[in-house]
Amino acid sequence: MARRSCFFFLLPLLVAALAGSPVVTAQRNALPAAAAAAASVRVGVILNLTSAVGVRRRVGIQMAVEDYYAANPGSATRVELHFRDSAGDVLPAASAAVDLIKNVQVQAMIGPPSSAATEFVAHIGSHSRVPVLSYSATSPSLSPAQTPFFVRAAVNDSFQAAPVAAVLDAFRWRAAAVVYEDSPYGSGILPALADALQGAGAKIMDRTAVPVDATDDRLDALLYRLRAMPTRVFVVHMLHNVAGRLFRRAKMLGMMSDGYIWVATDGVATFMDRFSPEEVDAMQGVVSLRPYVQETDAVKNFSARFKARLRRDHPTVDDVREPTVLRFWAYDTAWAIAAAAESAGVAGPAFQTPQTSAPLTDLDRLGVSATGTALLNAVLSTTFDGLAGKFRLVDGQLQPPAYEVVNIIGKGARTVGIWTPEFGITQDLNAGSAKTLRQILWPGEPRDTPRGWTVSPSGLPLRVSVPTKRGFTQFVDVGNVTATGRRNITGYCIDVFDEVMKIMPYPVSYVYDPYPDSPESYEKLVDQVSSQKADAVVGDVTITASRMEEVDFTMPFTESGWSMVVAVQKETSTSMWIFLQPLTTSLWLASLAFFCFTGFVVWVIEHRINEEFRGTPWQQFGLIFYFSFSTLVFSHKEKLESNLSRFVVIIWVFVVLILTSSYTASLTSMLTVQKLQPTVTDVRELLRRGDYIGFQEGTFIVPVLEKMGFEGRMRSYSTVDQYADALSKGSANGGVAAIFDEIPYLKLFLSQYCNGYTMVGPIYKTDGFGFVFPRGSPMVADVSRAILTLAEGEKMAQIEKKWFGEPGACQSQGSAVGSSNLSFRSFGGLFLITGVVTSAMLLIYLAVFFYRERDELRAAEAAAAASGSGSGSGSRSLRRLRAWARHYDQKDLKSPTFKRRWSDESVRNGSEYAASRTPRWGDESPCNVAGAADAGRIPEEVVGGMSPFSISTSSEERNGAVSPAAAEFNNSSDRAAVVAGTSQPR
Repeated sequence: MARRSCFFFLLPLLVAALAGSPVVTAQRNALPAAAAAAASVRVGVILNLTSAVGVRRRVGIQMAVEDYYAANPGSATRVELHFRDSAGDVLPAASAAVDLIKNVQVQAMIGPPSSAATEFVAHIGSHSRVPVLSYSATSPSLSPAQTPFFVRAAVNDSFQAAPVAAVLDAFRWRAAAVVYEDSPYGSGILPALADALQGAGAKIMDRTAVPVDATDDRLDALLYRLRAMPTRVFVVHMLHNVAGRLFRRAKMLGMMSDGYIWVATDGVATFMDRFSPEEVDAMQGVVSLRPYVQETDAVKNFSARFKARLRRDHPTVDDVREPTVLRFWAYDTAWAIAAAAESAGVAGPAFQTPQTSAPLTDLDRLGVSATGTALLNAVLSTTFDGLAGKFRLVDGQLQPPAYEVVNIIGKGARTVGIWTPEFGITQDLNAGSAKTLRQILWPGEPRDTPRGWTVSPSGLPLRVSVPTKRGFTQFVDVGNVTATGRRNITGYCIDVFDEVMKIMPYPVSYVYDPYPDSPESYEKLVDQVSSQKADAVVGDVTITASRMEEVDFTMPFTESGWSMVVAVQKETSTSMWIFLQPLTTSLWLASLAFFCFTGFVVWVIEHRINEEFRGTPWQQFGLIFYFSFSTLVFSHKEKLESNLSRFVVIIWVFVVLILTSSYTASLTSMLTVQKLQPTVTDVRELLRRGDYIGFQEGTFIVPVLEKMGFEGRMRSYSTVDQYADALSKGSANGGVAAIFDEIPYLKLFLSQYCNGYTMVGPIYKTDGFGFVFPRGSPMVADVSRAILTLAEGEKMAQIEKKWFGEPGACQSQGSAVGSSNLSFRSFGGLFLITGVVTSAMLLIYLAVFFYRERDELRAAEAAAAASGSGSGSGSRSLRRLRAWARHYDQKDLKSPTFKRRWSDESVRNGSEYAASRTPRWGDESPCNVAGAADAGRIPEEVVGGMSPFSISTSSEERNGAVSPAAAEFNNSSDRAAVVAGTSQPR
């Protein structure tokens, strides 16, 4: 913005200098219709006519206009070119633009060559509505959106960012330093380049601006700064005049040798004809871009005619080289203006003089073109096949073409690949071409592709800082000075780093440097890398978010997290209810429920066929519990008659056997094995009791503990012996109640003090120990991969065994801590089996019962309905349920048990038995009267209705006691049967 303000401050002065020239109107300069065969369209061209390049551009533009009208002889318009010299500077270019608009009244302008001058001229053109077309202003800072009458007939430099990033990605280079020209041309590409590299997974390590007028000393200072960086990939974006001197100085400093990589934009390859032989020799191995131009017949024809024309018109310009893409863009720009003028039908210049009362400067007196808008729209819509390719403007600028990737070798450049927006990098434009670059000759001619960075920019071994510890020396131990003057540094972290360096795909030279102040704070140790006092840090350094803001960590090589260790105390149980502890409450309740359920199912199956499961309601209720609980000691003596109940009891006895065995073992363990309980199990308990806690000196968890509420109640320790001593004393005796530290330290402590201490509480997550490197160091990824490779092998386990002993040495002590009682989940499978089997047997019994007794049940329902219709008591469903219950409560005389007993009693006693025995409830029923009359005979329907689940053995005679309530219940049933006219056997 400051530069633009300066331009507009100087612009009125330039216009004022031309104030002596009268304003020429359109009518005064218009050609009479009779004097011209076609309407004249005046086009101004601003070039550096004092240079050979400007002369060539002039010839090319003239040839474009001539070729257009030669191809279109009947055109109604005729472009009239007016050339002005910019002298290679901004102010002369602006002065030329003012002169062309004010005095010549041009309707369009081409040029000037540089982006800075073009931006100034574009603002003047927008003020006067004169289209300004540029074939060379490629800086992204110059936008058609800001200056609507500016047309970029070239490719925006920001389009080169994608192919540059593609080249770096092709070789997996993830970091680069950008060296750019300190000008609008150089700085404009930086935002697009940063985005493109980020999209390819790379990042810009540094941005170095090179002044256009930099001296050799200034260039050397910048190159020394670049050489001190770890990256060896340099992206160069500058014009040829600055790039040539930069590469010459880089070669003198040894930066064009093996290991260095230089990737340049089209500012190098496009202008190869302008470099001196010395500069080309310094650029050997550089990879550069240039817009791709297909060598068509039109291109060959133009090149031949151009050389001939140049020799004829300008014999002093003998430096005739191969045309560049800028020459083709200049040709296409002139052709586009001629075609647009014809398409718009511009008749001639017509400027409107501004109506201002008192113009302050001649800039205010500049007229406004009446044909500029129409001509601009025609240019923007013009499309044709030009020398440089398809000419098509989108948003006021030429669309990105394909780019050639060239390798500077010998005296020129060799194409090694093509980049296109559609397919990225390919070896050529043929379909199916390999998506790689051809063989590239890098600086120094190495055999392999450079890796893009160096382990040590200075060329010296890496300086690796290690902590000096007073305790926990198994991790890092800085020994005494040896006879050679170096310290003997050992430890777990040292061995891991040494093995990792052996796995690295390239040799790494390093030396260990002890850091004496590490016990105070590891933050100072990490700062050694961020302050460039050390190249890396190796030790027990925990990865934290705050540290990663300054340095980079490799992936962790140890377990992560931190917790607390406390002392344990012996516990002897004196509770009188200890016999309840082996089983959890859920298991006690589940066992009780299944005891009752199993007893109930056995009673249901045996009640109608077994005398031992009959009696008064209280006797039967007690029998249900007595039978099921007697299985605990296998003392049940009730004989079972049904195979269904026997199968239920078999499964249940198996479950009881396992349950009682487990209960006995658990109770025995509780009574005989000595248990160890931690003195503290929770952080909140420590805070509530106000106990002191301990930590290792230099640890990062101190601020975290202070936030938890332990501020003022913390004590620092440095060795495992101090840990043990402090925990054994306790908080009240000058010690601590708990030690907070990271998991690796706590495991090391417990491995040496196996008895009396344990790790409790939650594990607070961290990322473990990692090696420290500078931010953006390419070594981080390689070292992390090497750590992963080491961890997957046996070597890591061997190193851990060497320094920490056999893993799991204190597992026996850990298992004695606390007590575990048996839960329902442990026996869930057994309860599931017995529950399924018992339920299945119950369902089978009920199904057989309802099927076999269906006639009797219907009769009982009818009797109940008859008796209930008179009284009207209860609903129909309730009466039916009562009828079924009364029928179920009766003995099943069809069963082998009662059938054999009935037959034996009838033969022995005859009718006397019935007369002499004490009357029972139900003797008056027709069934019993008929039974007395037909003693000794078994009805056929009884034999035919025997249950398939009954057995044929007879039981001993037992007196079945019946309660008065049952007798009353039975008498009501008999009365109902008499009413129905049926008898029911018992």
